[in-house]
Amino acid sequence: ARQIANVTVRNMGTIGGSISFADPGLDYPPALVAADARIEIASAAGRRTIAAHEFFVDWYTTALAPGEMVTAIELPAPRAGAGVYLKHARVSGDYATVSVALSIATTPQGLQTRAAIGACGPRPLRSDEADRLLSGTPSAADIARAGALLQAAADPVDDVRGSADYRRLLIPRMLGEAVSRAQVSLARA
Repeated sequence: ARQIANVTVRNMGTIGGSISFADPGLDYPPALVAADARIEIASAAGRRTIAAHEFFVDWYTTALAPGEMVTAIELPAPRAGAGVYLKHARVSGDYATVSVALSIATTPQGLQTRAAIGACGPRPLRSDEADRLLSGTPSAADIARAGALLQAAADPVDDVRGSADYRRLLIPRMLGEAVSRAQVSLARA
């Protein structure tokens, strides 16, 4: 959360308002997708809850229907594991050029990893195959393959923060760094 914008924005804005705007360069969307969060939505007709990865639909578009608003963000109960959020930005507090959110949870089946890439398409980018490659104890080849899968699936734009090619170039490098940091965190636990 300390990497989100700046202190003033963090004290004035809300997570619900931020994700409802659905700017692909925002920090919360990939973090919520990697954390497997659920979004509670309310309207005069009632309430519903959807997975974060289904909430973000397209550029600046969410699953909110007219008359609906975000009322809660539900995060899964903490489990042993690690979480990493890396953001490459021009300056501290700026929108991401590329961001990587990584969540590793210890489960009865072993280490389960979820990765989400921000600012490289209309919504947080993730891949079940990349997550499978990153779960357990991934080899350098597994990490490289996961990075290549996410890089190939990216649909970034050119803007003042970086070109589409530059963003694609950053994805596997930042993913590798996120995995490395998570592994260090797991080793310390």
